[in-house]
Amino acid sequence: MSIAQPLNHDDPATPPPAAAGGLLHWCDADTRSVTALLGRFGLEVVECASEAEIPGSYFGDSEAGLIGRRIFLRADTPIHSVMHEACHFICLDAGRRANLDTDAGGDYAEEDAVCYLQVLLADSIPAMGRARMFADMDAWGYTFRLGSARVWFEQDAVEARDWLLHQGLIDDLEHPTWTVRQ
Repeated sequence: MSIAQPLNHDDPATPPPAAAGGLLHWCDADTRSVTALLGRFGLEVVECASEAEIPGSYFGDSEAGLIGRRIFLRADTPIHSVMHEACHFICLDAGRRANLDTDAGGDYAEEDAVCYLQVLLADSIPAMGRARMFADMDAWGYTFRLGSARVWFEQDAVEARDWLLHQGLIDDLEHPTWTVRQ
């Protein structure tokens, strides 16, 4: 199935000014849009109380967590973390998804695909877009051999794109297919 709405393609070379002030967090995002986006993949958003431990969080602190079809977060959870964990859910095979609790596992190829997909899906999130996602990924500390998320995405991520295509998660135009890996 093709995407029903056009995607907003920011100029990835210039992050929006808001990125200079820090990461985009759940409390600052259009949470209805993000919740609807994640719902298209069968994910349920569970908001935790401020300062509460986030169930299923691999990194702890304010990072999003995954248990089954639920993504756990708090007001201070960065959107890049929400999307990264959501993309793990999308990229998991059905067997691993059925037993998902905190650690999505997977190999390097799948991890790269997760990062690539979170950039593509950022275009569907108001106030995020690719430029902001690149900036937030870099600010958080994602590491890429070419030095930045944007340069990796534009110059070194063909295998990640091909992985997503092969799994049927994007189409030839890099639009999400709004399905999860089987």
